[in-house]
Amino acid sequence: MKRVASIQDISCLGRCSLTVALPVLSVMGVECAVIPTAVLSTHTIFPDFTCRDLTDELLPIARHWKSQQVHLDAIASGYLASPRQTEAVCRVFDLLRGPDTLIVVDPAMADHGRLYKPFAPDFPQYMKKVCARADVLLPNLTEACLLTDTPYREDPDEAFVRALLQKLSALAPRVVLTGVSFDDRRLGAMSYDRATGRYFAYYNEKVHAGFHGTGDIFTATVLGAMMQGHTLEQAVTLAVDFTLECIRCTQADPQAGWYGVEFEKALPWLAQQNKNNKSAE
Repeated sequence: MKRVASIQDISCLGRCSLTVALPVLSVMGVECAVIPTAVLSTHTIFPDFTCRDLTDELLPIARHWKSQQVHLDAIASGYLASPRQTEAVCRVFDLLRGPDTLIVVDPAMADHGRLYKPFAPDFPQYMKKVCARADVLLPNLTEACLLTDTPYREDPDEAFVRALLQKLSALAPRVVLTGVSFDDRRLGAMSYDRATGRYFAYYNEKVHAGFHGTGDIFTATVLGAMMQGHTLEQAVTLAVDFTLECIRCTQADPQAGWYGVEFEKALPWLAQQNKNNKSAE
């Protein structure tokens, strides 16, 4: 069984980060070890949430794993709470990365044209250092613009997206831009491979609603699929479809805006896809 480490926060209530990554990867037949960066009482949409920063624990955990000769097939990072934490995560990557360890980075720091509230304007410069360690980088449009010092566009055309992917490839050899849409009917992702110069795009139905945690679902699904031996393009296709299935399962719940996408209802769908893929091999 493949073993990955997920470096991100635990929100005790509200589906995101580690409470999404763990079950999704488990259903995909991947062991998910965790390095929690913080413990939050809820995710950050709730007012007055509590937060215990765990930056000081990151390197001790990594050093202990190193002393026990723990092998990791992949290390993935998500939401990081501070510049100091980005520096610690870079050191964790360097300490635990083996010659065959895949590094996947979701630079979860912004959306809809602006940084998340806790972050200062200079935070993307710190996140760039984390992204530069990645083999696969998965930003959304806002994060991609911040990482490349590109003015944000709410409705980019395909030429803009392709140019943005090329800029991002200066940070990581393979890049996936999430939330790509050029019309009101389709939403998906586009990837770029620096080594081959190949672009790939996949779209499915666009649902006109937003739910917390979909980015974490997408990243976990891409990681799980790659650990199963799928190409990045196959992994992106599965992640787009599964994220949509999660959204479809959530649409009818009026509380979903608070508690996040109801991915649990879609896990049987993901398990069946995994079974079908194995049968086809």
